[in-house]
Amino acid sequence: MSYATETPEKIRKLIREMKITGPTAGMANGYAQANLAILKQEHAYDFLLFCQRNPKSCPLLDVTEVGSPYLTVAKGADIRTDLPKYRVYREGVLTEEIADITSLWEEDMVGFLIGCSFTFEDALLNNGIPIRHIEEKCNVPMYKTNIECKSAGLFKGVTVVSMRPMPSRDVPRAVQVTSRFPSVHGSPLHIGSPKEIGIQQIDHPDFGDAVTIHEGEVPVFWACGVTPQAVAMEVKPSIMITHAPGHMLITDIRDDELGIL
Repeated sequence: MSYATETPEKIRKLIREMKITGPTAGMANGYAQANLAILKQEHAYDFLLFCQRNPKSCPLLDVTEVGSPYLTVAKGADIRTDLPKYRVYREGVLTEEIADITSLWEEDMVGFLIGCSFTFEDALLNNGIPIRHIEEKCNVPMYKTNIECKSAGLFKGVTVVSMRPMPSRDVPRAVQVTSRFPSVHGSPLHIGSPKEIGIQQIDHPDFGDAVTIHEGEVPVFWACGVTPQAVAMEVKPSIMITHAPGHMLITDIRDDELGIL
């Protein structure tokens, strides 16, 4: 079933009821989607600074009050229940993937919503640019790179990118379209050879699913909000809870509110 024309509120309700359990690409077209990172208060300031220093990979859309799971960008949303799947990292180790984190919530936790490139996919489609992972009904491929983030306190690590292949003739338009959305990663970070940014096997992503790259197509890479997960595995905070890659929170923010028209 397609959820492209459903409202964010309806999709969040279906997710809360566990009637939607998979990746959210292509859902609620026209509304911004967001990555999630949850940390204890002792690490929250350093992570906020990390996001400010790395706005390409970690563009902040919202930050919760300490101990509150509620948001300003999604009315009635609860970050403990309204994403289809979560990942729990303890001391840098992925210990579980679950659909509800209510039992793990603590009163000193802070939630960070980070812009997601799924947001500008509707604009790409409207400009006739294909989105392969939507066509193939799978998750977007994501890769660790050799591009170092700017460190802040505890937090340091490499940038993660998402990849969308497209005919070379579409690349200039894709750059123009996505550059209007700096709050959701903006223009591509790299175009062309994956090895130049440290990706050795394009058909074996670190996160998400591999997609078909046809002859004559160019891989285009955008900074990705999964970067905090790579950082968590390196710096090992006592606990970090994130979205499972591709399983986003759908906000009430219209895409055009984040775009530069």
